[in-house]
Amino acid sequence: MPVNMSGLVPVLFFSLAVFEGIGQNMIKLNHREAHQEVAVTINGEHFTSYVYGDDLKKPVLYPIFADGNIMITRGYPLYPKAGERVDHPHHLGHWLNYGDVNGFDFWNNSSAVSDERRSRYGEVRHQEIVEIKDGEEGFLTIAAEWQSPKETLLDERTTFRFSVEEGVRVIDRFTTLVAREEVSFTDNKEGMIAIRVTRALELPSDGPVLLTDSEGNPMEDKVVNNDGVSGDYLSGEGVTGEDVWGTRSSWMRLAGEIDNENVAVVIIDHPDNVGYPTYWHARPYGLFAANPLGQSVFTKGKKELNFSLEKGEAVTFRYRMLISSGDQLSVAEIEGFEEAFSNL
Repeated sequence: MPVNMSGLVPVLFFSLAVFEGIGQNMIKLNHREAHQEVAVTINGEHFTSYVYGDDLKKPVLYPIFADGNIMITRGYPLYPKAGERVDHPHHLGHWLNYGDVNGFDFWNNSSAVSDERRSRYGEVRHQEIVEIKDGEEGFLTIAAEWQSPKETLLDERTTFRFSVEEGVRVIDRFTTLVAREEVSFTDNKEGMIAIRVTRALELPSDGPVLLTDSEGNPMEDKVVNNDGVSGDYLSGEGVTGEDVWGTRSSWMRLAGEIDNENVAVVIIDHPDNVGYPTYWHARPYGLFAANPLGQSVFTKGKKELNFSLEKGEAVTFRYRMLISSGDQLSVAEIEGFEEAFSNL
């Protein structure tokens, strides 16, 4: 039975004035239209870029750097480098989409999908840069459309808030989806907010994997190689390692070392989100995702959520991402960030 949240989740269009300035960091956003990207810098150092190239099946934040120019996202498939996994070309940077929207798969779409299969897939197409603001906090608001091969299903309006708080880089994402027609998000494990991390933040593997060679090309044979692989998950409920997959928690931390530097990536759910606290589609091979809508597979059929929107109805998803270097962030530190975020 579809779940309809009519009246429970209002359209959210954020006033930039509601956020107070912090610290002395200067965040600048540079819209490079010819390159179809908005580059975000902190005190002149590259933090991330909002990338919306015509060849992409969704706009993404890519790459993402921790302080000290430490790249936390995988390079493949855009800019492959040595020693990376060669899998899931749709796992690119940071994104938000879903595996079953009115029967169309937005999650798995990429340039690797063949022409004869493309009718099954949807795309999130960037439409315009609505607003950019530099300062001690940086803001980027964009408009996009969720398009099936036949029609536009959803209008998206997303505001990214970039900041540095207590030395930690922060990305707050507020995404409002408005239905052009009746839209169903059928219960599906492939979703919803995600980041694909670099090899060093994966969990060590016992089995052979296909990696890239020194030139960034796929190797001929799979190998067992955990050199420099040091990642581990910790949920807000105290679950660790691979056991976090399919569990429920208001936050999740992925921590490890990159070039001998402690690094942590944390995703925090918001109490006003549908399905709070979210289920985690967090894999040992570097996919770090939160999925509040695909509950059946995570509970072995005990629960199910078929979320829907009527024509003109809206829903907003709110998430916070922390990126820390030099400190893997304690539970108390994460809970402090979580409490502050819950009040936004």
